[in-house]
Amino acid sequence: MARTLVRPGGRSERIQLAVYQAVRELLAERPGGELTVAMIASRADVPPSTIYRRWQTLQQLLTDVMRERFLPVSVPVETGSLKHDLEVWFAQLVDAISSGPGHAMLRERLSDVRIARIAAAYARQNLVCLCNRCATRGEPVPVPDRLVDLLVAPAIYRIFFAGQTMSAAYQVELIENALKSPMLMEPFESQSSICGHGLHENAGQ
Repeated sequence: MARTLVRPGGRSERIQLAVYQAVRELLAERPGGELTVAMIASRADVPPSTIYRRWQTLQQLLTDVMRERFLPVSVPVETGSLKHDLEVWFAQLVDAISSGPGHAMLRERLSDVRIARIAAAYARQNLVCLCNRCATRGEPVPVPDRLVDLLVAPAIYRIFFAGQTMSAAYQVELIENALKSPMLMEPFESQSSICGHGLHENAGQ
């Protein structure tokens, strides 16, 4: 489905921001509760027809909000080393999915494969950026998919399936263990890459 261009500062942008904010607030207020177009429209103070005209379905709206939530608005912070870059980035990721709208949205829609793939694709996109810096600094260059397996996967499991919080010390421990992994620089031989999968499958939607 083609996306409608939104003119910055115009009425379209104001409506989009209001609707996105309404979705985030409702998900945070109603963890596990039903979410409907009528509820979103009431909170955003727009007619339900406006939402249907722009997004066609509730699922498409939720997908767009998820994409906006995880799309990097800027490149990850550069600190001078991969270890410290990862510490800053991973702390931000864990914070984003541990509480508030980010957590509520992922928890509520975890069974939606497309939304989960969007979130995973943007996380990997950030890791690609961090790994690319290694070459310019003369550091060994990890395989981004390895970092997804060693950092993102355990974070999702701990937070969403085990219902745990992740301490700052444990986050650093995961990073240190990942950087010590003998397989960190090795491409996968028995598993295909997840390179851009979630992004590509939404192209042209």
